[in-house]
Amino acid sequence: MSTPATSSMYEPKRLGRRLAGPIFGALCLFATLIGVVVLAVLLGSVFALVTRYATSENWSSWLANVGGLSSYLGNLLSRLQSSDPESAGFRAGVFGSLWLLGMVTLFSIPVGVGAAVYLEEYAPAGRLKQLIQINIANLAGVPSIVYGILGLAFFVRAFGWEKVALGPTLWAGSLTLSLLILPTIVIATREALRTVPNSLRQAAVALGATRWQVIRDHVLPSSIPGILTGTILALSRAIGETAPLLMVEAAGSILRVPRGPGDRYTALPVEIYSYAKQPEAEFQTVAAGGILLLLALLLTMNSIAIVIRNRYGRGPRN
Repeated sequence: MSTPATSSMYEPKRLGRRLAGPIFGALCLFATLIGVVVLAVLLGSVFALVTRYATSENWSSWLANVGGLSSYLGNLLSRLQSSDPESAGFRAGVFGSLWLLGMVTLFSIPVGVGAAVYLEEYAPAGRLKQLIQINIANLAGVPSIVYGILGLAFFVRAFGWEKVALGPTLWAGSLTLSLLILPTIVIATREALRTVPNSLRQAAVALGATRWQVIRDHVLPSSIPGILTGTILALSRAIGETAPLLMVEAAGSILRVPRGPGDRYTALPVEIYSYAKQPEAEFQTVAAGGILLLLALLLTMNSIAIVIRNRYGRGPRN
């Protein structure tokens, strides 16, 4: 039993703990509000720039003009790149981004998930595994421009071997972006696999299942929500990258839609960058419209992935 002297000794610390909790919670709320407010201001400025009422004080006219925003974005989708802001659009960039998204998905997800499964379920503990883990963690923090330089040297030019060089095609762009997001997918998949309790693996083995059957029927289905979450984040980063695509010679201006992986291409972020650096103010409106198209593409992709995750991420079925 504590004496009165002991109680008085710890009384200041109790008071500090009572105050520290609410203060810390208020600081966390303030930090969250800062992020939300900054995001709202950025989106609001983009919307205002697209509707060409950034300095208007007549909010009724601004809101009325928002009703024509969908038709304006539809026009941007149907037009190719042009030096005239009245006829400029993002059709080639949108289709190029869709091509890149599909090819990057085909390349990166099987390789990333397979590497994570091997490291987590098959690889024996040792220096080699530790070395691989350290390198994957380091690669996740490498700037994207470095991957662009690697893609230029390895995929586009093949270190001077013209017979195997891919050139500035969709192959080179998609492989470069795949390398960019592979570490993120591997790390996210490994974390998702670790959330599966070992008791589930042991129960399956006790019933006579092989290691592959345990992974296929129990581990992977249970970790699908985490895997898809990491994949969504990685693909979202890939679709918004500009620097690596510029390094692998993605076209800044192209007047046709790519029809195959071997075609020359451009991407939506590249076209946005091309319009944004133009000195005419009208092109800033076109660039803002491209930003909204990119946001719509990202939201659509994330929504589809969330639906798939909720549909197939309910764990193993009995």
